[in-house]
Parts: sequence; C-alpha cells; structure tokens
Amino acid sequence: MTRALNITGAWMLALIWVLPLAYAIWTAFHPAAYEARFDLFAPVTFENFAKAWEAAPFARYFLNTFVLVTVILIGQFILCTLAAYAFARYRFPGRDVLFALVLVQLLVMPDILIVENYKSIRYLGLVDTIAAIALPYIASGFGIFLLRQTFLSVPKELEEAAQIEGMSSLGIMLKVYVPLALPTYLAYGLVSVSHHWNNFLWPLIITNSVETRPVTVGLQIFASIDSGVEWSVINAATLMTSGPLLIAFLLFQRQFVQSFMRAGIK
Repeated sequence: MTRALNITGAWMLALIWVLPLAYAIWTAFHPAAYEARFDLFAPVTFENFAKAWEAAPFARYFLNTFVLVTVILIGQFILCTLAAYAFARYRFPGRDVLFALVLVQLLVMPDILIVENYKSIRYLGLVDTIAAIALPYIASGFGIFLLRQTFLSVPKELEEAAQIEGMSSLGIMLKVYVPLALPTYLAYGLVSVSHHWNNFLWPLIITNSVETRPVTVGLQIFASIDSGVEWSVINAATLMTSGPLLIAFLLFQRQFVQSFMRAGIK
C-alpha cells in the first residue's frame, strides 16, 4: 500500500513538473489559434520560431552567452586547478584556515553580494561588458573543493615517480593530476555551463545593451514588450534559448551521471 502511494505521488509530481514544458512545446509548434485548445490533428508549424528569431536579436544573445560561459569556464578551470592543487599537495601556514574561508563561499548566496559587486565593477569601469558578468564567478569555491578532493585521491607514488624523472611541480600538475581528474572536470564543466547559461539576475543588473545581454535577459525583455506578442511566439523563443542545454543533457546524460559518480559526489 505504501509503495503504491509513493509511486502514485511520484507520477503526480512528475506530471505537475512536465505540464508547463508540454504546454510550451505544444504552443510553440502550433498556430496561435491553438494556444488554449488541444486538437490532436492541429497543424504543426515552425512559423512561431521564425517570428521569434526576427523579433529580437537572438543571434547576438546566443553569441554573448557562448562567449560568457566559455570565459567563465576557462577562468574557473585555471584558478580552481591551481588553488585545488595547492590545497591538496602543499603544506603552508594557514592552509586549513584559508580552505575553510573558501568553503564559506558555498554558504553565501550570490544575491547578497550584488550591491558590492556592482560597486566594484563600476569602479573598474566595466559596467555593461561581458567581463562584468563573468568576473564575480571566476573564482568558484565549489570548483576548488571538488578538484581538491579529486587531487587528494591521486596516489602519492605517481607524483614521486614524476619527481624522480625531473618533472617540475607545474608539469606534475598538468601531466599527472589534471588527466586523472578529467571526469571531475567534465562534471563541473556541465554544472558551470548550465548555471551561467541560465543565470539571470546579475546579468540583468549589470548589462544595458544588446551587445552584452545574454539569452536569459534578452528573452525576458522580448517577453515583456507591450506589443501583443503571442504566447506561441514567446514559448518558441523560450524553447530556442533552453533548447541547447536540453539537447546537450539528453545527449550526454550517461556521461554526466558517470562523471559525478567518479567525482565522488553522493
């Protein structure tokens, strides 16, 4: 009896979760006349996507977002790798205290720092730039923690063998630790790209022009214009902006789960 209730509850929650997505897909691929009317034989059309693409500079929004997530990911990989390697393999005064301070970052909501971040970006003269969106996220406490735990699991004998061969510390990190941590890099990269592709509040505050807005902000502005835009067109634009992430997850779902399991995330 209990199991049947659990299964029923799970199906109900899944149905509630999928209904908005199903409605968005239905309206995006059907004419506006079928927005509130379900007809199994309703004609399928791609006109809504064409209207959405022509109504706003989505090509520029996609380019800005691609540049943004790429810059953030490369910066995070570099800084998190160096910091995690230092915390994992070097002993220096205050190491544990500094690592504890890094973990504190995980407890601080990014929204709390918006005002201070904006003041810093304005002082640097970077308001309304892609760099302004990326800078607060380059150093990631989660990335440092994740890579540090992975580096700690690397056998010490491999490092000692590399030292005997005369390899430098940088060479050991790049040729021993980084290759063994590739599943962790993949898992963290997927999380980082997904998060910053969907990030909305900070880009909304720090950007003012089409040249710097990512797709989330562009979609919000497109959906809020007072020109009687049809829901079918808005949902088509929504699917366009979220489609790349959804397709990537469906294609790499197995690698995504396996990477997290190998990275030791329970």
